[in-house]
Amino acid sequence: MTNVALANEVEQLKAAALGYAARHVPVANFSYPPGVRMAVNFTLDFDAMLARRLANEPPMQRAKGEFGGRIGIWRLLEMYEAHGIKVTVFTPGRICELYPEALKRAAGAGHEIADHMWEHQVPKDKALEENHLLKTIAALERVTGRRPVGTRSEHSPALLCREGFIYNSSTSCAYTPLYQDDENGTNRLVQLPVHFAIDDAMYFSANWAGSKTSSQRLLDPDEVFEMWWSAFWHQYKINGYLNFMLHPFVSGRASRVDMLERLIVAMKKLPGVWFPTCEELARHSLSQRPL
Repeated sequence: MTNVALANEVEQLKAAALGYAARHVPVANFSYPPGVRMAVNFTLDFDAMLARRLANEPPMQRAKGEFGGRIGIWRLLEMYEAHGIKVTVFTPGRICELYPEALKRAAGAGHEIADHMWEHQVPKDKALEENHLLKTIAALERVTGRRPVGTRSEHSPALLCREGFIYNSSTSCAYTPLYQDDENGTNRLVQLPVHFAIDDAMYFSANWAGSKTSSQRLLDPDEVFEMWWSAFWHQYKINGYLNFMLHPFVSGRASRVDMLERLIVAMKKLPGVWFPTCEELARHSLSQRPL
């Protein structure tokens, strides 16, 4: 690469970084409701390994996802309900065809059902992207009786805003709720940040998504408990936020459900821990500074 080409590339990277920063706007003077010190979102990505199913992967791979729909989602919902916690279930529209009863059960118990794309991917073609989002909205509304207002996806902010969405949960650029604009500085959404350090697949699913990382192995739930408790404790000290990204086919295994339950019990021993759904937290953020 020539010096000129390198300089041009550096300038492009700088411009991209500045644009990214400009599109992510902190919620000025953000604060939690009275008596709340920290918010914890428990979210379930209920995709049942849909991408692998659509890729016609071997039966044993597909069976992992089927476990999530047949058993894992039910175990997790029962555990959360035993502790009075409402979760947010991000699910592809196609899951309404595969496991409608699980989604009806979750919605009927007061859990939030949110968008996670139609087939776990956003098409590059804009017309097809719109078609996928509209199909997902219709499917979720048909099964749960309620139109989704949140997503975990890379759908266009303009399209999401047009269809009444108020939040996304797909960035790792902050540790508390923030606002995200599109490239034109419009179509603002609340962003509820996540991080792979509190994603169960990073610890409990060896060679996740074809990863060749030698360190990615199945960990003892007790090890993960210690890491996640540490993450929680550091956020608690600074009035922060945690967004747990869990998958029913991963965390729905008995020993992992037990680990999550122990984590919740420990969190509840501290004052001021709030367990909202993502919609509840997004609406609270909007009450701090409306769009």
